Amino acid sequence: MDKVYISQLHVDTIIGVYDFEKESKQSLYFDIEMLCDISAAAATDDINLALDYAKVSERVIEHTTAKPVELLETLVEQLAAIILAEFATNQVTIRVSKPAAVPQAQTVGVEITRRKAN
Repeated sequence: MDKVYISQLHVDTIIGVYDFEKESKQSLYFDIEMLCDISAAAATDDINLALDYAKVSERVIEHTTAKPVELLETLVEQLAAIILAEFATNQVTIRVSKPAAVPQAQTVGVEITRRKAN
């Protein structure tokens, strides 16, 4: 299986449990890996046969900024479900980093891997 990935996709959004987090946007960074077969796209040089990382990025940004959630866990589960449903991949790994969450840490975050149900 081949892999299409997006590294350090930056999105500013409202996210967090605490009241002060709901008052201003915070930066999130997404690393997304999607397993797929790139052979048809490679053989034809046809973007319509490719897993389009630009469209995936646009969808992640759109969803992340549309309706705030409190937990990174909620957000990554939602995004994994969207990517599996809307794009030609059978498995997605999403890692989201929230650098401002813990002052003593460079970043914190959540990583999940989800597969399409057979």
